[in-house]
Amino acid sequence: MSEHEQPESTQAAPENAETAAPAESPELDLAARVAELENTVRDTQLRAQAEIQNIHKRAERDVSNAHKFALEKFAGSLLDVVDNLERALESCSDDSEATRGLLEGVALTHKQLTDVLRRFSVEAINPMGEAFNPELHQAVSMQPSITAAPNTVSAVLAKGYTLSGRLLRPAIVVVATAG
Repeated sequence: MSEHEQPESTQAAPENAETAAPAESPELDLAARVAELENTVRDTQLRAQAEIQNIHKRAERDVSNAHKFALEKFAGSLLDVVDNLERALESCSDDSEATRGLLEGVALTHKQLTDVLRRFSVEAINPMGEAFNPELHQAVSMQPSITAAPNTVSAVLAKGYTLSGRLLRPAIVVVATAG
């Protein structure tokens, strides 16, 4: 009988192994599912934190740009005043005592206004002799020239201006051609 008992015990062992494996399988599946969910939660949390950081950076950049360019319309309006003061200084040729005081006053007003504009990051573009750049210059005509290189600015009709590196007004120029 011992021979019969051994086969029965070997047969009983696989039954126990089969029943043992399914008993552990739900626990393993549950543990794997918990680990998977923990990874998903961790990933979602990291993505949410990254998104929050991006929102903060974007908001800071927007506020910074708003501060930089808040004066854009106002500064643009003042450019005509600067142009008129420069024209007044260029056109005054009378050296009489009466006009000398007026000319000094206009020159001081012009200097004070340009200093204020510079303090607020408004910079003049005077491209005389530089290569024509359509991003910074507006050509109103082309003129043959033997002294200026082709495709360079031969005359500046109105200076251009930038505000914190952004173009506020292009320089109005005449471009030289081969002559």
